[in-house]
Amino acid sequence: MSSIGVHGLVFTGRFDAAGIERAITGAARAGFDLIEFPVFDPGEWDVDLTRALLAEHGLQATASLGLPEDRNVSSADPRVAAAGESFLSEVVDVVAGIGGTRLCGVIYGPLAKRFRAAEPEEVANGQAALGRVARAAAARGVRLSIEIVNRYETNIVNTAVQAVRYVDGIEAPVGIHLDTYHMNIEEPDMFSPVFTAGDRLDYVHIGESHRGYLGTGTVDFDSFFHALDAARYDGPIVFESFSSAVVSADLTGILGIWRNLWDDGDDLAAHANAYIRGALRAAATIRGH
Repeated sequence: MSSIGVHGLVFTGRFDAAGIERAITGAARAGFDLIEFPVFDPGEWDVDLTRALLAEHGLQATASLGLPEDRNVSSADPRVAAAGESFLSEVVDVVAGIGGTRLCGVIYGPLAKRFRAAEPEEVANGQAALGRVARAAAARGVRLSIEIVNRYETNIVNTAVQAVRYVDGIEAPVGIHLDTYHMNIEEPDMFSPVFTAGDRLDYVHIGESHRGYLGTGTVDFDSFFHALDAARYDGPIVFESFSSAVVSADLTGILGIWRNLWDDGDDLAAHANAYIRGALRAAATIRGH
């Protein structure tokens, strides 16, 4: 059975002690099973506090991020690529330390628009680095999954077809992470990518076309949840949404949050939790009919 989760940036843009507590208590109050943390600064993360608060509130945890330009595992510059691999290893340390089981997101490169196609060397560099990190992470009970994002955020993996080719080139088990916001831009439909990814699919983000309240945009959630049900998907399903009322100015620029669809993360989260659970129940009712 899938764990239903929420991204920490729904509640706070800072992950100091107060921010970690705000995110965890917000997720628990909204009725989620899981909290996803953006671990942008692993060296400053309060692992002990996080683990204690997760236990207190009965929540599971995962982590995600996009790599900084100077820590890009796909870089043709060996020093930059090595810095990226070291950085991912530090994030794995945090995930393992808080009792988490997954590191996902754009862990193969920066979250940034490119003005050319990725070079084969860059792709191969990222695959090799992720293979080494994934093998070490697996020994600590942490699995890596690569998130498929749109053409304005990477030039490496934009579709499920590309993601399958990419992970097949990694010499370690690495999963595929689908996100409905990005699928709505790049994929031919909201059903077939689930089956293209197949048993490699092990993480899902739920986001609306405009990053606002679920059901108020153009994403065909009915087809997507039917696909998850038909595929018997049982991995994490995590709600993700961003507003400059919460996230930092730097991240606002990277994500292009030029208009806010919400300013109350608690209300947004409660609505999303009910929406996702309701959609899963609805999809299950037509199974076999």
